Amino acid sequence: MDKPFQTYDDTSDAATCAPRLAALRAELKKRGLDGFVVPHSDQHMGEYLPAYAERLAWLTAFTGSAGAAVVLTDKAAVFVDGRYTLQVRGQTDTKLFDPRDLVAEGPQGWIPGNLPRGAKLGYDPWLHTAHGVQHLKNAVEKAGGTLVAVESNPIDAVWSDQPAPPATPAKPHALNLAGEQSEAKRIKLGEGLKAAGAEAAVITLADSVCWLLNIRGSDVPHTPFTLAFAILHDDGGADLFLDPAKRNPELMAHLGNSVQVHAPSQFAAALDAMKGKSVLVDPTTAAAAIFDRLNRAGAKIRQGADPCQLPKACKNPLEIEGMRKAHIRDGAALARFLSWFENNAAGGELTEIDAAEQLEGFRRATGVLSDVSFDTISGAGSNGAIVHYRVTRSTNRAIRPGEMFLLDSGAQYPDGTTDVTRTIMVGEPTAEMRDRFTRVLKGHIALATARFPDGTIGMQLDSFARRPLWEAGLDYDHGTGHGVGSYLSVHEGPQNISKKPVMQKLMPGMVCSNEPGFYKTGAFGIRIENLVVVTQPEDLGGDRPMMGFETITLAPIDLNLVEPDLLTVEEKGWLNLYHARVRDTLSHLLDEETRAWLDHATRAI
Repeated sequence: MDKPFQTYDDTSDAATCAPRLAALRAELKKRGLDGFVVPHSDQHMGEYLPAYAERLAWLTAFTGSAGAAVVLTDKAAVFVDGRYTLQVRGQTDTKLFDPRDLVAEGPQGWIPGNLPRGAKLGYDPWLHTAHGVQHLKNAVEKAGGTLVAVESNPIDAVWSDQPAPPATPAKPHALNLAGEQSEAKRIKLGEGLKAAGAEAAVITLADSVCWLLNIRGSDVPHTPFTLAFAILHDDGGADLFLDPAKRNPELMAHLGNSVQVHAPSQFAAALDAMKGKSVLVDPTTAAAAIFDRLNRAGAKIRQGADPCQLPKACKNPLEIEGMRKAHIRDGAALARFLSWFENNAAGGELTEIDAAEQLEGFRRATGVLSDVSFDTISGAGSNGAIVHYRVTRSTNRAIRPGEMFLLDSGAQYPDGTTDVTRTIMVGEPTAEMRDRFTRVLKGHIALATARFPDGTIGMQLDSFARRPLWEAGLDYDHGTGHGVGSYLSVHEGPQNISKKPVMQKLMPGMVCSNEPGFYKTGAFGIRIENLVVVTQPEDLGGDRPMMGFETITLAPIDLNLVEPDLLTVEEKGWLNLYHARVRDTLSHLLDEETRAWLDHATRAI
C-alpha cells in the first residue's frame, strides 16, 4: 500500500508542557508582557491548521480542532468545547493548564477574574478576528488591564523546531467538477459588491479563495486547500497572494489575465493601497491585523459577510451530482469494510487502528481517493464515548465482543467530500445499548424526513433529532449537523444544525450532516451520521412550498442494535426504504460475498 494518508503516531506529550510553558513565560517577561492568548488558528482562521501554526498543540499538548489557552505569569487555562472535555484531560498537564469550557466561559469569561489589575495581556492580531479582539478587549478592560498587539508571535520565538509554512503546488479544479467558471463567479460577486457600495472585498478564508478561483492544493492535512489571500474587485478582477513555490504554468494559464498573482509579502502593501476605497471585510473571519492595516491606510471599511461563503455553500447541479457519485463510490468501500469487519471482529483480535487502516485501504482501492477528509475516529467501547477521539499507537486497543465500535470517517474525492459515522455491535448488545441506539436512530430519521419552509434556520430543526433522547432524560453535547464542502473542507459554513442561534437559513443545494448521538462515559458511544442535501421547494398541498433533505450517504445501519418495538410504522418504513436504496445502488459494485452480506445487512424489519 502507498504511504497512508493518516498516521497514528502520538503527537502530544504532557511532559513537554512544563519546559515549553516556562520558555514562553520567559519570552513574555522579556517583552514586558504579563500574559498571552493562544488561539487554535492561523492567518486564515481555519479549523485545520498547517503544522507550523499548531501553536496551541505545541504549548498545551492538546490536539483538538478547536480551543484556546491563556497564559499568565502564575497560572494558565486551556479552553475546549464539549467534544474535547475528556481528550484535553488525557493530553495536557492539568497541574499547569486548568481545563475550562470554551463555549460557556471562554477566555473572555475567564480573564476578568484572573488577569491582575494593570497587567498587559498580549495577542497576535493575525490569529484573532476583529470580533474576537473586541471580546478580548472588553474582558481585559473589565479586569483593569491592557490588551497589547504583538508584532511577532512569542511562541515562534521559543519553538526551536517549528516547521516551515507549507508550499505545495496549487492545482486547477476542473470545470466539470466545479460546475461554474471562476470568471463567472467573480463577475457575479463583483456586481454584488457594486450593489452594496463596495469597490473590493478582502478574501481571507482558504475555502473561499479556493472556491472563487477554482483551485485546490494540499497545504492543510486532509483538506484540499492552497493557503492564500485574495482581493476581489467590483469589475470581477482579482489579486491573488500566493507563494511562488505553489505556482506552475498550468495554474497560471487557468487563472487567466484578470487574476493578478503576487507574492504573499505584497499583501500588506496591497492593503495600504486601499486608501479612500470602500472595502468589504468580514469581521467574523478576517484577521484583526487586516482591519488594523486598512484603518491606518485610510480605507473605508464596510463590515459584512465573506461574499463567497453563501454561494459556495449552495452547491450547483454539477457539484451535487459529483457529491452523489462520490457517496456511491464511498458507499461501496464502506460495504466492503463492514462485511470484512463482521467476518473478522468476533475473535476480539482486531484493533482500532486495524479497522481504520482497512477502511482506508478499501477507499484507496477505488483508484480516485485524494485523501481522508479528517483523522478517522475509530473508538471501541469506552473510547467511543470520547466524541472526537483520535486513536494513536498508545491509545490503540482491541475491539472486544460485547462492545460497541464507533467509526466516524470520510474521504476526499475530486468530485466530492464524504463524512459518515456508523456504530457497530460486536456480539450481543444489552437492552440499554439497543434503547439508546434506537433513540439516536429515531432522531436521525426525524431530521432526515423533516419538511420546512423558506427562512428556517438549523437551530429550529435541531430538536427534531434530540427529542427521542430528551424523552428519556438524555442528550449529547455536540451539534447535530455541519455544512460540508465540495472537495473542500469537511466542515464549512455558514449553515449548521445545532443549539447555537446561527441565523443563516437553510437553502437548496446546501450539504449538511445529520449526526445525532449518545455517549455514556466509560462505556460506549453511539452516532449515526449521513450527509444530506437541502432540496428545492415543493408543493405539499398546503399554502406554501416546503424544502426537505435528500440523504446521499449510502451505508447500512446496524440492525443488530435496533429495537423494533421503539420504532413507529413510519420510522420502520423509512429504514426499510433507505436500506433498499443502499442495496439497489451498491450491489452491482460489489463482489458476490460482499453482495450476500449486504443483502442480509439491509433486510427489511
